[in-house]
Amino acid sequence: MQSAKKSDNKRVYFLVPAPLGISPGQRFRFEHYLKHLEQKNIGYTISSFYNSEGWQIIFKKGGFLKKIGMVLSGFGRRYSDLFRMRDYDYVFIYREAAPVGPPLFEWIIAKFLKKKIIYDFDDSIWVPFSSQYNRITLYFKWFSKIAVICRWSYKVSVGNDYLLKFSSQYNQNVVIIPTVVDTKDVHNQVKDHSANSLAIGWTGTFSTLKYLNIVLPVLQKLQERFNFDFIVIADKDPELALKKYKFIRWNKETEAADILMMHIGLMPLDNDEVSWGKCGLKAIQYMALGIPPVVSPVGVNNVIIDNGQNGFICNEPQEWEAALEKLLTEIPLRTKMGAAARVKIESDYSVKATLDNFSALFS
Repeated sequence: MQSAKKSDNKRVYFLVPAPLGISPGQRFRFEHYLKHLEQKNIGYTISSFYNSEGWQIIFKKGGFLKKIGMVLSGFGRRYSDLFRMRDYDYVFIYREAAPVGPPLFEWIIAKFLKKKIIYDFDDSIWVPFSSQYNRITLYFKWFSKIAVICRWSYKVSVGNDYLLKFSSQYNQNVVIIPTVVDTKDVHNQVKDHSANSLAIGWTGTFSTLKYLNIVLPVLQKLQERFNFDFIVIADKDPELALKKYKFIRWNKETEAADILMMHIGLMPLDNDEVSWGKCGLKAIQYMALGIPPVVSPVGVNNVIIDNGQNGFICNEPQEWEAALEKLLTEIPLRTKMGAAARVKIESDYSVKATLDNFSALFS
């Protein structure tokens, strides 16, 4: 548990799945605001359901008994949290207080402790889905609790219009705060597109590697005619069948620098309910670094990217091929689109642009 940052004014108790600095969702939904909360005289304590060891184990194959132990330890921490949060004004819950079971903790917090819940999520987490390594959790996840937690919350914060539409059925106090990046201290460089060694790239986690299959045939075809690397930054190597392929294991400390190796960033998606809830983090990261994105016309991608101005939105394989060929062969176009992309992120998808809206959740 992160020790409390004290304040004479408001105090917030964060209930989150992972320790700080590990989960991409947490890092880009609220962690980069924390240093600014202190400046606004808002104190906080952060409690994760899993410890560092548990977070690593839960997404690996096997180890069923260890996983059970980690979940039980997490429930123990949550029961302790109920006593620790008594002197706090708000309870910020990211995704859910516990990964399995009914919304027991949320009910106690809202109905018994009478705390104001700020509920934040950035995926279609009410849609039945589980990790390939934890299929059994489908029977224990209690997906219907998302609607109930929305109903019990003081405010709900979501990452896009699709999530807003769902949440607004159960709570009238819902706001969109997009997933954003820190353009001042982290994503603070711009790609030099005149550099040699052309590279197209993708970044994500093991759970989204499947989307690369959408563009793999196009990439294979393009590599017959153009000399470029394809870079994957992730926690698992998909071992793609490409002529020139490079895998970089994700590292928080080098994340921005690794993405800067790309000249073009990809975000292919299936057109389904899970993808509609995604908040465009890949595209936002590319764009913040002056890298033009090429994306599927799914969900929030259609809002973040202005087609033909700061990136390309492609559906059919022929569209992907044409857009990538254009960007591979035209340095001025990549430079112009990359600069426009950076401006869009600084204006709408940066910590600076959204800090006041995030702080207003606690009012």
